[in-house]
This record gives sequence, structure tokens and C-alpha cells, in this order.
Amino acid sequence: MATHRLLTTLKSSAPALGAWVTLPGAIHARTVAQASSHLSWLIIDCEHGLISLNPGVVETVQAIEGSSSSPPSSIVRIPATGISGTDTGLGWQIKYALDAGARGVMVPMVGSAEKAREIVAEARFPPVGRRGFGSPFTPGIWGVNASEYLHSANDSIQVWVQIESKEGMQNLEEIASVEGIDALFIGPYDLSISHGLPPPSPDPHPEAEKLIQRIREVTHKAGKKCVMFCTNGEQAAKRAKEGFDMINVIIDANALSNGIGSSLATAAGQ
Repeated sequence: MATHRLLTTLKSSAPALGAWVTLPGAIHARTVAQASSHLSWLIIDCEHGLISLNPGVVETVQAIEGSSSSPPSSIVRIPATGISGTDTGLGWQIKYALDAGARGVMVPMVGSAEKAREIVAEARFPPVGRRGFGSPFTPGIWGVNASEYLHSANDSIQVWVQIESKEGMQNLEEIASVEGIDALFIGPYDLSISHGLPPPSPDPHPEAEKLIQRIREVTHKAGKKCVMFCTNGEQAAKRAKEGFDMINVIIDANALSNGIGSSLATAAGQ
């Protein structure tokens, strides 16, 4: 099987730590990918970030893949949502992200098992799904030949769905049980807002925290991995002790701004 950093980390007892990439540019992506040996995965954010699907994802994925001999795994958050009853280009966006060489995809606002099954079908080759095979570039990005890519992609590619709405919570058990979904991702901001709660500042409201813990418990009961979004190392360390399998630690834009601001404040004697 064509493995990658995230899959290797998940075989260990330690949580897989990740970071959020919102800013465009190959040099930027390469710099983030090389930032730490603790980094197992990167989200390329095409929903709320400034990275376009075309050509942004291709450039970003290739920069990450070429950053070292064992780079962090690139997971693309597509802009299309998993809201029930909508047709927002879900299929072509998943296909484009994976043909660009991404090691996985994440779909926001997934609200039903039906939509989760559709996501799996678009991300997997037959007989598991309906993804088309034909990109002449993807195997080379992975460092394998076309036959190796075809026969390993279904087992190697990560498929994540975000639980961040009332609908998603109502159908949580059914979504978690969908075969082919690798992980449920908790978006604490939209999860809070959709339930009439204030967004995290920086920690979630106590009632939102109950929802977060329920998602973790249901996900693990279904035998899937649970991913938690954090914005700093202290939060991430706490979530690691709680048993989350994958944890986002930081956002690139925040890290850049905070780092510059902190150094300037020190220089100014503050």
C-alpha cells in the first residue's frame, strides 16, 4: 500500500498533530510543511481559506509532497458542503482534490448518512465507489506508478466529514456508521453557533463541550477516528489527554501574526 505520514502516525499510540493552511503559495506551504517533525498532516483550506481549488490545490499539494522524504499528509477541505438536499459540486471537487495528489479530503457541514455515503462513493474507485481513474499526474506526485496508485488509493486516501450542525448531531450515529468514512471532524465554531451558543473564546461553551465529547464517544464506538480543531498548543495538549486521535494545533495565519506581534512587542519593551 502507498502509505503516508498520517497513516504511519495513526499506527502509533500518539495522537496525530496537524496544522491549518489558509494562505496561498507554494513557498508558504513548503515552509509550513517543514516547520516541525511533530507535524503529521496539513489541512489545505479551500472553504474559508484563500487557497483556490484550481490551481491552488495542485501547487500546494506538490509543495508539501516535495518538502521532505516523509512530508505531512495533505488533506483538502473542499468548499462544497454536505448539507442534505444540496448539489454544490461535491463530486467534481472531491475528484479534483484527489487528482491533484491530496492524501485525503474533508467535507464541511455533513448532515446525513446519505450524504456521507455519497462522499465515500466520490472518493473511492470501483467497486467501492465511483471515482474515475485517468489523471496522468497523480501517481507521480505520490511516487508510485499508475497501477500501484489504482490498487492502493482506496486504502490510503483519508475521507473525513465535519460534524458542525444540528442536522449532523441529530444523525450522528448514522453518519459515524457509514463504511468508508475514516474520521469525523469536530468544527467547534459552527457547532456552537448552530446550537445557539457563543463561539469558543478560546475554549467552547460548557454546553458545546458536551456536544464535542458526545461526538468523540459516538465516533470511537463506531470504530472511527475523531479529529478536533484547536488553535494553540495548550488546547491541543488537553485534547490529546482526552483521547482525540487527530488534533489540529494551529492556523498558519494566526501563527504568523502572533509570532511577528510577540517579537515586536518584546523589542518595544512590552
